[in-house]
Amino acid sequence: MAHPNLLYPNLAIGENGHLLFDGRDTVELAETYGTPLILLSEDRVREHCRAYAEAIAAFLPAGSGALYASKALSFRQIYPIVASEGLGADVVSPGELATALSAGFPAERIFFHGNNKTDADLRFALERGVGTIVVDNLEELARLDELAGEAGRRQGILLRITPGIDPHTHAKISTGRVDSKFGSAIETGAADAIVAAALAAEHVSLLGFHCHIGSQIFDAAPFIDAAEIMLAFMARVRREHGFTARTLNLGGGFGVRYTEGDPEVDVAVNIRELGEAVTRACEREGLERPSILLEPGRSLVADAAITLYTVGSVKEIPGFRNYVSIDGGMTDNPRYTLYQAKYTMLLANRAAEPAEFPATIGGRCCESGDLLGEGVAIARPVRGDLLAVLTTGAYTYSMASNYNRVCRPPIVILRGGEDRLGVRRETFDDLMACDM
Repeated sequence: MAHPNLLYPNLAIGENGHLLFDGRDTVELAETYGTPLILLSEDRVREHCRAYAEAIAAFLPAGSGALYASKALSFRQIYPIVASEGLGADVVSPGELATALSAGFPAERIFFHGNNKTDADLRFALERGVGTIVVDNLEELARLDELAGEAGRRQGILLRITPGIDPHTHAKISTGRVDSKFGSAIETGAADAIVAAALAAEHVSLLGFHCHIGSQIFDAAPFIDAAEIMLAFMARVRREHGFTARTLNLGGGFGVRYTEGDPEVDVAVNIRELGEAVTRACEREGLERPSILLEPGRSLVADAAITLYTVGSVKEIPGFRNYVSIDGGMTDNPRYTLYQAKYTMLLANRAAEPAEFPATIGGRCCESGDLLGEGVAIARPVRGDLLAVLTTGAYTYSMASNYNRVCRPPIVILRGGEDRLGVRRETFDDLMACDM
């Protein structure tokens, strides 16, 4: 069996057999920074940002744009990168909001999401001048109206609407169905009720609507379905409430390649098809085309990063399986434990060798479910080898924990052949910093 497909053009194998990432020897970087180690390509993040910006400018109505979905990967240095490429940001917690603001991200370009924002969350957003709050439910709307009044301001909002779309992704990352904790469903009449309440509120300004149908979607069809449903709803709102929405946020969700079996996504083609569908639907509904917002997260950062681990033990159990244990695991990447998410893996220090050894990759936690993959084909490893897991930029570090009091890994950013720390490695002192 040949070595695995490297999936992306910034991955290669050097003459010494080492895996190269953005032209850098991953073995040398691991020797410098230690493992586990997350390597993030700033150039690739910027490439993806520009692909969205160019397609949106070419195919969507004036005023449209992209917002970086912070939940995919939130740390200070990511925000100046996406800001300099012209993107806004969406945040889903006061922690993400504080991180973006601390990095100098313009508050007016921030959209604050969340299905259960506390009073403290809303006050913080109002105090810091967040441009748009995406309101999830009637209780939040009523409280925000009160708090905005106390603050002496009129807050711009979008209403999160549930269009009733099932994009057939994993159940835990599907968010647009009627049976969802997010938003107000059109089908049940909840959407009409929250529109009426928002228009009657004194201290909020309804700008438009938001929906999100799920993640890891590889074609435009589910987004087109959502857009058509939302635009029909907007037309009905105009007829029944006399309100014309100027903004429609269709959320994020374009997929990325984790394995050879995943299709490649052409962002420009998908956005062109979406733009054409929006135009047709607006003509059919008699609507002026609203500005369209998209929220890419995974598709900006996932394939811009890899994670490196050091192999500890190799346990072969005849008739059962082979366990390869590494110095990380579910604490820095819980996606396999949560979703059985598949990854492409290879030995970074022996990247050219055939992948002939079927392995279950086990993490270091005292937890039998702490795995990064099962039935993964890699070269036969020995203690001290370097395992590379590809496509780890999204929902890995952002979901990391200190379970078993394991320190979280650093993020090293690569750009133009240079490397710098984006996040330092946690220390034992960090683990105990909040202990009394």
